Amino acid sequence: MWYQLLNNIQQGNIKALSRIISLVENEFEGYTELLKLLPTTNTKIIGITGPPGAGKSTLVDALIGEIVKQNKTVAVLCVDPSSPFNLGALLGDRIRMNEWYNHPHVFIRSLATRGSLGGLHPKIIEISDILKAATFNHIIIETVGVGQSEIEIAGLADTTVVTVVPEAGDEIQTMKAGLMEIADVFVVNKSDRPDADLFIKNLRQMLAPSFHYKQHEIAIVKAIATEKKGINELYEKIIAHQQLNNPNNKKNYLLAEKAFHLIQQKRMKDVSKTILQQQIQLIENFNLYKFIEQY
Repeated sequence: MWYQLLNNIQQGNIKALSRIISLVENEFEGYTELLKLLPTTNTKIIGITGPPGAGKSTLVDALIGEIVKQNKTVAVLCVDPSSPFNLGALLGDRIRMNEWYNHPHVFIRSLATRGSLGGLHPKIIEISDILKAATFNHIIIETVGVGQSEIEIAGLADTTVVTVVPEAGDEIQTMKAGLMEIADVFVVNKSDRPDADLFIKNLRQMLAPSFHYKQHEIAIVKAIATEKKGINELYEKIIAHQQLNNPNNKKNYLLAEKAFHLIQQKRMKDVSKTILQQQIQLIENFNLYKFIEQY
């Protein structure tokens, strides 16, 4: 069963992909056997994050259009707030992206946070790995927008795009949001609003010291997502960052956290997260699910 489903998604079968995601999301019996079969791929993940109201969904919608224009395929995971009654996704993002429902180059899936505090879905790593095994050129993950706790995306994504608006507040408030440490690209959306240029100037000054630990310049892109302005430049900056092939140390931390949680569930024994992280760093072509199996 699992071999056939994996083969189907590698051949571009969208129905099989949707089914597999549902099976994993609901922890269908034996789903871990599929996860251990997943191949290692080089598909990059683009993370879109930022405070609520910054226009993340509209930006993603415009970015999908740019990717399709480049004749590329894209899978989008939209992490929505959970319904307080059934813990399902409220589907707000999918309403904004209705233009792409039936497009052959686009796959969109809404996921609920289900109480997760990091702005992501509890099974986001597994679902991301499934999408990597499919035939997409790009994977976009849009977080729910929860402010300070929204740093998990920096470990999951190869390029983290932080969306802000000119009214995002003074320098101290921006620093408090924790966004300075995780951003690879900043998008100042709604940049036609007053004081946008002053905000960008202040943002550049704040980013200057980050060059020493980021080892690359953090790009700032002016955009008006509703008018599709600045989206081509944003796409170019994302591709340029992904070509740097900088190591993502936060990803090792995120995988170690996930491995610890799953091993704890399975064996309930004392396992050191620090040792897990060290082991992950030493393993080439790391497969999270095969790694867990040895425990």
